[in-house]
Amino acid sequence: MTTPPDARPGAPAGAAPPPGCPAHAAGAGDTAVPLSGPRFHTDPAQLYREMRRDHGPVVPVTLPGEVPAWLVIGYRELYQVTSDPVLFPRDSGLWNQWEHLPEDWPLRPMIGQRQPSVYYTVGEEHRRHLRLVQDALESVGHIELRRECEELADGLIDGFCGRGEADLVAEYAKPLPVLVLARLLGIPDADGPALTKAMSDLADGGADALEGFRRFGERLHRLVAEKHARPGADVTSRMLAYPEAFTDEEYALDLMAVTAAGHLPTADWIGNSVRLMLTDERFAASLTGGRHSVPEAMNEVLWEDTPTQILAGRWAARDTWLGDRRIGAGDMLLLGLAGANGDPQVHVGTPGSDDGFRNGNSAHFSFSHGEFQCPFPAREIAEVIARSGIEVLLDRLPDIDLAVPARTLVRRPSAFLRGMTVLPVRFSPAPPVGGRA
Repeated sequence: MTTPPDARPGAPAGAAPPPGCPAHAAGAGDTAVPLSGPRFHTDPAQLYREMRRDHGPVVPVTLPGEVPAWLVIGYRELYQVTSDPVLFPRDSGLWNQWEHLPEDWPLRPMIGQRQPSVYYTVGEEHRRHLRLVQDALESVGHIELRRECEELADGLIDGFCGRGEADLVAEYAKPLPVLVLARLLGIPDADGPALTKAMSDLADGGADALEGFRRFGERLHRLVAEKHARPGADVTSRMLAYPEAFTDEEYALDLMAVTAAGHLPTADWIGNSVRLMLTDERFAASLTGGRHSVPEAMNEVLWEDTPTQILAGRWAARDTWLGDRRIGAGDMLLLGLAGANGDPQVHVGTPGSDDGFRNGNSAHFSFSHGEFQCPFPAREIAEVIARSGIEVLLDRLPDIDLAVPARTLVRRPSAFLRGMTVLPVRFSPAPPVGGRA
C-alpha cells in the first residue's frame, strides 16, 4: 500500500522529509547521476551496484539537458510502480518538465506526449487500444511465422556465408526482425533497409533521432492508406477490420508502437544471445551439440544482459513516497529493468551457483510488468523471431566464432538499450541455400 503524501510509517505528523529526499539532496551529497557515459555501455551491472549502494533503490538521475528524473532499480519498488497504474500512470502529459524542454530535445520522441496509441494512453482508452493490438497479433500463426523467419534468415545468411566472415549485427540481427515484422504488417521486403535505419536512429536518441522518427512515422502512415485501398492477410489489415472505430492516426501510432517495440529489442536479444554463446564456456561446447542451449542463453540474457535496460516511463499522479524517496506530482520515473533484474534481494540460492535465473525462471522485468507490460502475443512473436534466427545461424554456420577478442566488443551508445554496435565473426565459407531476403 502506498503511503499518503503527508504521512510516512513511523514518522510523526509534520515531520521533516527523510535525508534521501530532494529537499536534503544537496546537504547529503546525494548528487543526481547523469544518465549517460561509457560505463552504461562497458559495465552497467557494476554501475547499478554502485547506484544502489550510494542512492538506494530509487536513484535521482538527469537526462540530456540536465532534465531531472528518478531511476527505479529496486525489484520491489519497480514491482510497486508497474502494479499501480493509478498512482504511477504512463501518462506523459503529467510531466512537470515539458515547459522546460527545447523542441529539439533528442529524447522527445521516446517520451511522447498524449499520443492516442497503445503506448501512451491510460485507463479505458489504453485498454481499447490494447484490445485492437492483441487481436491483430493473436492472428499470427506461429508455424507460418517460424517458416517466414527461417526463409528470411536463410536469405540474409546467403548474403555473407561464402565470405567466411560477417558482422552479425548489421548483416543479420538488425535486419531480420525488421524483415519479419514488415511481412507481418504487410510492408514489402524492399522497404526493410530504410525502415531499419530510421528505427535505429530513433532508438539511439542521438542527433538523427528526430529525423528517424519522422521517416518511421511517414512510412507507417502510408501503410495505413495502402491497406485501406488493398487489404491483405496481414496484421495491419486485421487492425483496420477490427469492429471498434479508430482514426487513421491511431492505427498508424499503434503500428509504430508495435514495430518499434519489436525491432531493436529483438535484434539485441539475438545479438546478445549469440555473443553469450560465443564467449561463455558453458555454452561454447554445445554450439554444435544441439539446440537445447539456445533457449537457456536467451533466458539468461533477459536476466543479465536485457536488451531494454531502461524504459520511459511512469509519472507520479500526486506527491508520494517510493523507496524512502519523496516523489513529487508530475515527476518522471524511469523503469530500471536491468537494475531491478540485478537486485541482490531477488538473487536466491547459493552465491556463485547457477541455480538462480538459468533454469527457466522468467520472473524478470525484461518485458516490464503490469497493465502496460509487453502484450503476451508480442512476446511470443519476438521469441519466435529470436530463437529461429539463432538456430538457423548455428545450423548453417556450425563453426562460427568471434573474429575479435571479446573485450573489444562495443555496445550501442545508449543507456536505454543494450546491444552490440558490431559483432564480427568468422566461420568456414559455405554455399548459399537460396533463401529470400
